[in-house]
Amino acid sequence: MKWHKLLLALGMLAAASAALATPATDELFARYKSAGAAGFDAERGSKNWNREVQGEAGEMVSCTACHGKDLGKEGRHRKTDKVIKPMAPSVNKERYTDAKKIEKWFKRNCNDVWSRECTAQEKGDLLKFLLGQ
Repeated sequence: MKWHKLLLALGMLAAASAALATPATDELFARYKSAGAAGFDAERGSKNWNREVQGEAGEMVSCTACHGKDLGKEGRHRKTDKVIKPMAPSVNKERYTDAKKIEKWFKRNCNDVWSRECTAQEKGDLLKFLLGQ
């Protein structure tokens, strides 16, 4: 009986996280796979999200510099101080519903933080991580 409850709980957890995927994210995962990426991993995405690199002014920056550690809360752009809506789809249902916007922001933010575009693998891993928030 205990195993039955555990399996039921795990199934509900998997269903809840899968529910955060959108047609746009499904499209992007397929696009990234066709570009040679595979095996998207939320843990790898988390490591990349939190990875610090030296910014243009010599300071250490990561995605959290603007988006914060708690993705269920608003962030603030580190240069402009502009408010950034929460990244977590669990609190911001509009996130990750437009593939074109997702790609636009990956391009801007990867260049801003890492001084280069993200690879298809990095984008898939980051997206997998973000969808779990």
